[in-house]
Amino acid sequence: MKTKFFFLLTIPFLLLCELGVAQDGGPVTVVAVGEAGAIKTRITVVSDAKNDDIKKIFATDFGFYIKKFEMLDTGAIVSTAFSKDIDQAHYNSKGYSYVLQLSRGKTENSTLLKVWDIKGKGLVGESEGVRESNLREFAHNLADFAYQKIVNKKSIFKTKIAFVSDILGTHASPIKEMYIMDFDGFNLKQLTHHNGIVISPAFSNNSKKIVYSLIRGQGAKARNIDLLMFDLATMKSEIISSLPGINSGAVFLPGDNDILLTLSQSGNAEIYKMNLKNRSLTQLTSHPAPDVDPSINNDGTLMAFLSGRPGKAEIYLMDPSGMEKDVRRISYVGEFNATPRFSNDGKEIVFSSWIDNSFDIFRINSDATGLVRLTKDFGSNESPVFSPDGEFVAFTSQRVISRREAVQNIYIMTRDGEIIGPVTRKMGNCSTPRWSN
Repeated sequence: MKTKFFFLLTIPFLLLCELGVAQDGGPVTVVAVGEAGAIKTRITVVSDAKNDDIKKIFATDFGFYIKKFEMLDTGAIVSTAFSKDIDQAHYNSKGYSYVLQLSRGKTENSTLLKVWDIKGKGLVGESEGVRESNLREFAHNLADFAYQKIVNKKSIFKTKIAFVSDILGTHASPIKEMYIMDFDGFNLKQLTHHNGIVISPAFSNNSKKIVYSLIRGQGAKARNIDLLMFDLATMKSEIISSLPGINSGAVFLPGDNDILLTLSQSGNAEIYKMNLKNRSLTQLTSHPAPDVDPSINNDGTLMAFLSGRPGKAEIYLMDPSGMEKDVRRISYVGEFNATPRFSNDGKEIVFSSWIDNSFDIFRINSDATGLVRLTKDFGSNESPVFSPDGEFVAFTSQRVISRREAVQNIYIMTRDGEIIGPVTRKMGNCSTPRWSN
């Protein structure tokens, strides 16, 4: 009975969120115009003709930060000379705060970026690199350098999003594999080739590995959910846990030496800590109701998880240092809840809730205060995850087109719920996005 109840609890969160079909949208292209009346930093990118393609990527990258920046295109073409500087007085008279200057570097195949603080210190940074075969990666790296010089912290420009798609399968023979892409939907790459059902990916803190689960076997009695780890350097997977039943919902602890995961080998779903070196297990929860889907804060002192203790799926917090230590419920919205995920600083949690006959996304402080609804009247929205800088949330959204057709893609919105757009295109049913660090 316990195992049956567990499946009833987790089906909406592990499997239902993967329903849907292809959408004709695509990797998002953003024009940074911002909200009327908002105080923004006005910037522009100027380039020689050789670097115009990088200039366009810069404009799209900075366009994601619509709360921070107003980016205008002056149409200016700057000199290709390495030593040529801009006319700071001209840009100051136009009200610009920063100018990002792209020009030919010291060698034929290199690009030089100069970051000018027009209203402050003049030249505040420069970076030169050789144009690589992956133009977008090269441009993202330069854009992140500029962002750090302006904001003094990392951007999302160099980050990746891992997710699951069923594009290779059919209704009769479902196949769900794991993919990875740039944060903006480009440079898509298939990672797994199991010809099976992949669920629940999660990056390591150093973004070099991804844990995920694979459903294998046919029929309810033969089926097992194994836990695997994918190495992004070797592009190979290894089995981490294949105990009878469920081995899923894993996340890395700080330091990447241990993981939290859900196991059901005892007959009931509980959360455990596993040491990745010796595979030793420490049980963290013990309750007749199923406990699943853990998430951990930045210093490993607070764990969020999903539990059926009140008779429906709700979100709880606890100190993971000891069995059932300081357990407390924090979600009281909607009929039931799913997929709690901490922000990188550990101060906030995003989750989905079944409310008004669909899933919507909420944000709450880790001390259980400040509940905010982020989506409404925007389809059915699930599997939220913060960007590493906490400025954005990636999530899946399903739109019903007809009685026989729906679409589900990965979207990005600001932390306050302003939808930026979809970042997947014609990839079937996309689910469980997870952001690298």
